[in-house]
Amino acid sequence: MNRDYPLEKVRNFGIFAHVDAGKTTTSERVLFYTGSQHKIGEVHEGETTTDWMEQERERGITITAAAITCFWSKTDEPDKKDMSKKYRFNIIDTPGHIDFTAEVKRSMRVLDGGVAVFDGVAGVEPQSETNWRYADEAAVPRVCFINKLDRTGASFEDSYKSILDRLSPKAVRAQIPMGAESDFEGVIDLLTMKAYTFSGNMGEEVTASEIPAEYLEDAKKYRAEFVERIVSNDDEAMNAYLEGNEPDLATLKKILRKAVIANEIFPVYTGSALKNKGVQLVLDAVVDYFPSPLDLPPVTGINPKTDEPVERHPSDDEPFTALAFKLQTDPFVGALTFFRVYSGTVSAGSYIYNSTNGTKERIGRIVRLQADKREEVEKVFTGEIAAAVGLKDTKTSHTLCDEANPIVLEQIVFPEPVVSLRIEPATKADQEKMGIALRKLSDEDPTFKVSSDEETGETIISGMGELHLEILVDRMKREFNVTANVGKPQVAYRETIMGNAEVDNKYIKQTGGKGQYGHVKIRVKHLEPVDPEAKIAKNVTREDHFEFINNIKGGVIPQEYIPAVEKGIRESLHRGVLAGYPMVDISVELYDGSFHEVDSSEIAFKIAASQAFQEATQKAKPVILEPIMNVEVVVPEQFMGDITGNLSSKRGAIEGMEDRGMNKAIHAKVPLSEMFGYTTNLRSMTEGRGGMTMEFDHYEVVPTNVANDIIASRK
Repeated sequence: MNRDYPLEKVRNFGIFAHVDAGKTTTSERVLFYTGSQHKIGEVHEGETTTDWMEQERERGITITAAAITCFWSKTDEPDKKDMSKKYRFNIIDTPGHIDFTAEVKRSMRVLDGGVAVFDGVAGVEPQSETNWRYADEAAVPRVCFINKLDRTGASFEDSYKSILDRLSPKAVRAQIPMGAESDFEGVIDLLTMKAYTFSGNMGEEVTASEIPAEYLEDAKKYRAEFVERIVSNDDEAMNAYLEGNEPDLATLKKILRKAVIANEIFPVYTGSALKNKGVQLVLDAVVDYFPSPLDLPPVTGINPKTDEPVERHPSDDEPFTALAFKLQTDPFVGALTFFRVYSGTVSAGSYIYNSTNGTKERIGRIVRLQADKREEVEKVFTGEIAAAVGLKDTKTSHTLCDEANPIVLEQIVFPEPVVSLRIEPATKADQEKMGIALRKLSDEDPTFKVSSDEETGETIISGMGELHLEILVDRMKREFNVTANVGKPQVAYRETIMGNAEVDNKYIKQTGGKGQYGHVKIRVKHLEPVDPEAKIAKNVTREDHFEFINNIKGGVIPQEYIPAVEKGIRESLHRGVLAGYPMVDISVELYDGSFHEVDSSEIAFKIAASQAFQEATQKAKPVILEPIMNVEVVVPEQFMGDITGNLSSKRGAIEGMEDRGMNKAIHAKVPLSEMFGYTTNLRSMTEGRGGMTMEFDHYEVVPTNVANDIIASRK
């Protein structure tokens, strides 16, 4: 079976935005205009295609990233039904709510481009910044779409300025609007110098015409700026331009495409998805400026057998290489594993090698997705995004490849959960079902963690926020028929040390027969973050929050007992010495000790190390850390004084204020423990007119009086 679509005509891109900027509405227009559906579903009516989960439709928000495959012919293409002229789009509509940020992060990893959608009234909002940062980390080319220009208070220029100020000075106008608010008529394309209007029942008829006289002066001015920015990316074009010879349209588009792919220019488009204006021209920009898989550098990874770097080029003839980026439990077919193919091909029924965990698995079926609908396919080629049915041992971020040519791709790093709550099955019958449900949900979502309290035996679930956990508990009830009782949300505190300590500990046990003997000397100190580029010595194992240094010389402790020492310390990290919270940012050096030829054993050294670590951390100024949140509150001006005073009373640090449309936006850093239930309080303080978003920022040492209360509550 051969490829049914040329690789140069494939575009893998995502649509991302702050919650409520109109991202899913934009996706619905994309599906309608590409002919994938014959009716536009609206978020406010709960009928959208990509928001297919019951919880999404009830709340009007996106929770899970939805994958869509569709086809597009450019607006100026005369024969739009000719499949040879169409481009294949693999689109992922991502969530905007901060609690579901993992969906955005993992999607960015496998996409080749991103459409950043902004609210024309609010401009750049907190989650816009987070998503932009994820796109920067993944080096994803972007175009911007300033949406909702029909709304009262909308301003293209203010929103554009917020992109320049808060995201990137590389953004540049590719279009300007004709009118605003209720007078918004259409858009002016600065490269072609044409005015575009949208008519028909759903704006499907795009008409190009001459620019009306009242907009001509602005269009010429902004076009000159745009052309200058484009030619500055090409020496030959720049020299010609300075001599008064502007390159032709085809050359300008070619240079702009290169600059967008290199993340040197982010073109800014505009319109109103709800009023069916402007979306088709953004799709044209996706075709013109986003890379096909062929335009990207080869993907790099490590050969697990040799630890040598290896490359895979985007070609069907290369060995198969793919990254599993998402797991989803499907009510009809079971577990789905979404994967992006970087090289080679894979067929349904074939065996693949999971190089991350060293297992072989058979791919039962392969499906291409249209949100919650699926089309079965026999084979998947380079550059495609699909889902496999029946993989049991594959998790998010695992590499799938050809066993004869193994490669491990870089894993996706997810943020740590900051909110926890206790959960217990309502009945005996729910107990086993709850365990299965929690395992499946934590497999799907890497930011959802399940653990148990060693002392009480209770199950604790942790996530990115109250809404995140509320949705997961709701899914347990609806999808797995599990009824559970849940406690109040709690902060995911951590513990660390601020000082240094040395401990010499012997574990000796005589029981008449063979005894137990383990003797270790360790040093502990606070661990500062390391430069990821820095080379780490071979005898050091370093993770994000822990480092173990083996400095044993001359065999005073035999090599076979060293792993037991490290294991004893790692297990002790799970329960801190102050209040039993996990310990982070600690370096442990094993520098001396002794052993007994008969009585020494792995268990003896493990216990000796665990006891030594607990004693050392008690001596090394232990402290409790709490999550500090980046909070943005948007309120009418008359409530600003009350809100800033209220945030300050919550140990918050006000960091700045700015105009946001007709309102004021207040930026603050506030401890998470002070923010539970804040949305309800904010509504009552602002007559229902205030809104807020918050995102994890960093961990900070808890003040002594608060630490004492936390310790007392744990006893």
